[in-house]
Amino acid sequence: MTDKKLNAEYDIVIAGGGLVGGSFALLLDQLARHSDLSVLLLDAAPMAKPDAKNSDTGADFDARSTALSWGSRLIYEQAGLWSALAPGVTAIRDIQVSDRGHFGATRLHSAEVGVEALGYVAENHHLTCVLQQALQDSSRLTVCAPASVEHIQPLSDGAMLTIKGASLDNIRTRLLVLADGGRSGLCRQLGITMQQKHYGQQALICNVAFANDHRGQAFERFTDTGPLAMLPLADHGVGRERQHRGALVWTLADSDSNQGGGKSDNASCSAERIMALPEADFIDTLQQRFGWRLGRITHAGARSLFPLSLTVATEQIRPGIVLLGNVAHTLHPVAGQGLNLALRDARALAELIVNAHQTGENPGSMAVLQAFLAAQSGDQANTIAFSDLTTRLFSNARPTLALGRNLGLLLMDLMPPAKGWFARQAMGMADRKSIRR
Repeated sequence: MTDKKLNAEYDIVIAGGGLVGGSFALLLDQLARHSDLSVLLLDAAPMAKPDAKNSDTGADFDARSTALSWGSRLIYEQAGLWSALAPGVTAIRDIQVSDRGHFGATRLHSAEVGVEALGYVAENHHLTCVLQQALQDSSRLTVCAPASVEHIQPLSDGAMLTIKGASLDNIRTRLLVLADGGRSGLCRQLGITMQQKHYGQQALICNVAFANDHRGQAFERFTDTGPLAMLPLADHGVGRERQHRGALVWTLADSDSNQGGGKSDNASCSAERIMALPEADFIDTLQQRFGWRLGRITHAGARSLFPLSLTVATEQIRPGIVLLGNVAHTLHPVAGQGLNLALRDARALAELIVNAHQTGENPGSMAVLQAFLAAQSGDQANTIAFSDLTTRLFSNARPTLALGRNLGLLLMDLMPPAKGWFARQAMGMADRKSIRR
């Protein structure tokens, strides 16, 4: 917990100091640096005191990572964070999209769209270190951790919050931002329900080592068991112990039943069975699915499974309350768009809040929050539809669908406008609506 004294009232209270809540707070901090906007960030976990400049990224072979789009880089530049993040990220300079066993493929090159990278891969430890260091260095933000919102009492002009773990039991705010993750207890308390679509799939996550250097290439490989993504990571180790690493996100069926129809060439491809394989057998199976683009797979690290579904809140706003991040929408990881969409939402909301504050308007008013939805509804709908359609289309083994999607990949590789649209979608660079009202 910081040493700053808590006030009885804040303009903005953020419940949740993870990647989304922390990034949103720092965007507000930067955009409102010349104003008296008061912001309180609460997080249930203790706030560590890392040294972001000396964070030991890459020290752990199994370090988990997150894909950041080019658009997210621009957002972190706007928040004044990119210079601290840049030394610990791996650039994605090329993306190869292919369908295993079929002719369709397309390749996206950063040079073709005039940027130095299509995106970046950041190890979660490094990203967290940078965010927490910046939160604690801020002279304008108030950060209280461990502390959490226990109860919300809606008011006509905001909300009264009952706080656990802070020096004050009750705090009033004009706008409460819920960024406490996909299993938000506060949403349940408010009666905000979720629409959920279960894909009957799980994501197997692990880091692997290859014989060859990835040279900044990322791979999106569609297999009979579902999409398989391989993202470039910084090398691990030094000298003869140096290993070329990639971050694997492999979509697998919950059971041996084939979810999409058609015939799988491996009857033992369920998530549980792949998860249970000894390392050598796991590597052999993965090598068959991924291919030899990076040479032989030499090592596979610790594996984890995560159930996959699409979850969207039935309400994103109420007077004095707004949802942000996974609590608003949790996407399939097929295109790595979850955090990137949340950061775009965070930027739009932060800009509207600062504009409202400058004109003396309540940032928690429905006029401001409806403007936020108007600005982001198109981006949210397009990104969710893109993720959902891609998941269903490329997890289906029916021959007619396989032919259609491979013709699509082939035509995309031959048609610059279509390829450019796909690149902008992957880069998080869709055209923005004006946020000014």
